[in-house]
Amino acid sequence: MVIPAVAIRPARESEYDEIARIWMESWVSTGLDTASDALLANLRARIPQEVEKGWSLSVADDGGSIAAMLALHLPKMYLDQLFVAPRYQGCSLGRRLLAFTRTQLPDEIWLRCVRENEKAWRWYEREGFVFEREAPEPAIERMMKYYRWKRK
Repeated sequence: MVIPAVAIRPARESEYDEIARIWMESWVSTGLDTASDALLANLRARIPQEVEKGWSLSVADDGGSIAAMLALHLPKMYLDQLFVAPRYQGCSLGRRLLAFTRTQLPDEIWLRCVRENEKAWRWYEREGFVFEREAPEPAIERMMKYYRWKRK
């Protein structure tokens, strides 16, 4: 299923609660965490902090419903977060968000994935990202895989 009506646009501050919910539901869908009020509150608190630190935050808007969130740090050429709501997964929405990312960062993009999130890093590899290294991320107590894409 492909969803043609979805528009990628800048996020609004009034949507931060919904964006946090999408972020949590998508993360939980990996099987690497469990939904909780504490996790939701943590993600909700992070959004304005990260925007203040430089996030360019976008959403995929399906006629007023948020289907996905995308956080880029343009000066660092960094794709920080790409999370698709579970009911929109498998609809090529991630690919559309990645194509949008390449319009914002046309020459080079780097990102990192939790090592145990094999579905995500295998998808990035299929999308042309090259594995560079692994390193621990003490803030979340997980090993991260680092990837880079460069325009040919």
